[in-house]
Amino acid sequence: MKEMRARSLQWVLVRRLILLQAATLVIFIVLCVAALWIANPRLLIDNEAAVDALKNAVDRDSNGKLIVHETEELRSFREEFPNVWYIIRDSSGQSIRFGNVPDVYNRDFGGLLSEVDHATLGFSEDDLRPEAYIEKAATKAGMMQIMAATRSSRGETEGLEVNISATVDVARNPDGSRNWEKALPALAVIIAILLLPIILVMGVTTLVTTPAVVRRSFAGLVDTADQAARIDIDTRAMQLPVKRVPQEIAPLVHAFNQALARLAQGYDRHNRFLTDAAHELRTPIAILRTRAELLKKEPQSVRLVQDIERLSHLAQQLLDHQMLDRPASERQIVDLAELVSRVAADFAPLAIEAGYDLAFEPSASTIRVEVNTLQIERALANIIRNAIDHGGARGTITVAIDETGGIEVRDEGPGIPVEEHENVFEPFYRLQPQSRGAGLGLNLARQIASLHDGTIRILSGSWPGARIRMHLPVRS
Repeated sequence: MKEMRARSLQWVLVRRLILLQAATLVIFIVLCVAALWIANPRLLIDNEAAVDALKNAVDRDSNGKLIVHETEELRSFREEFPNVWYIIRDSSGQSIRFGNVPDVYNRDFGGLLSEVDHATLGFSEDDLRPEAYIEKAATKAGMMQIMAATRSSRGETEGLEVNISATVDVARNPDGSRNWEKALPALAVIIAILLLPIILVMGVTTLVTTPAVVRRSFAGLVDTADQAARIDIDTRAMQLPVKRVPQEIAPLVHAFNQALARLAQGYDRHNRFLTDAAHELRTPIAILRTRAELLKKEPQSVRLVQDIERLSHLAQQLLDHQMLDRPASERQIVDLAELVSRVAADFAPLAIEAGYDLAFEPSASTIRVEVNTLQIERALANIIRNAIDHGGARGTITVAIDETGGIEVRDEGPGIPVEEHENVFEPFYRLQPQSRGAGLGLNLARQIASLHDGTIRILSGSWPGARIRMHLPVRS
């Protein structure tokens, strides 16, 4: 079954933000249209406002002559727009003029304007003649055609002038009612044309900015993940920082830290149990060894002594594993040849008793290394003991040192098959199930070498027996 890939958070956010923005924009437009439809507002620009103010001021005197009352609304408008002018006509041709009416509006425009309900009159951008608004309005004096403007020339402006004009006309039926069946498709196209660029801009902006925002927001989480990847058995007490982690992810980091703390406590309890058990076993094992050595030399008693020795060695290896937690501050610079020769001398009697000759080959020059002496002695002791246990009880076991910081232990036994070279370093792994070893020696040696930035491996070649090489960095 194909493994499913985890979804990218930033692209999920990009898609959802684009959809959310588009939906929000559409809803906003719909609500605005609905509000305008219900309110049906009338927006007045200055010229239209002038006409609107004049509607309530037009009247006739007792002789039927057109007059303009000075209403409060009209007076306020004149104060705001001192350059206002207007022309008021009735159907009979009677008119009233006020203000500095531009010459162009004093002309006779023919019968068309007399039929217009409302209109805005304007000229080209380079023409200084002002725009005017004309509307047929019901007044106290009857239907009047009122033309007005707030200035007599475009030069009468205070600086910046912004004109916004929009006209929307809906198709109508013969009876004058709106024909929405024809209007709605056109409105949909217009809305789409207006919304599409906005949606595209918002989408591109979201597409570009969201990944950067996500990366920046989760930078602290990335650093925390990098630190989590570096946690191993030697740094099990480490706690991941939560200072730069997003608030939503902080509970997960706290839970991970608590899990680390529980694992570290469990590991420490396990180690303490092994250490205590190994210490407790040493006393009864020593008593058994003493009593077994007092027995009469018979095959069974010899085998019993060997089994007791195996138990003793296993207990010692369990204690040796606790040395892996020793701090690096306990290391010191030592002469490698002196250290190795001391361990080899300690094993010489055991090797001779098992039927071997033990040879030591120092390097031609002095090699210095910075190590925890006790750890390296135990690693080397396990390698030599492995040679004694599996070297075939014949020939010579050679311990040699070279100028690069390498230590080789060679025997002349049956050797180790190439396919087993890595397996023998696994804990509790034994080539021969019935062998005396517990399968911990080489694993412990490799861990100690790794703690010292060194290596340990089994060499391959045409020589007889096995050759195990441990290399340690040389201190210049």
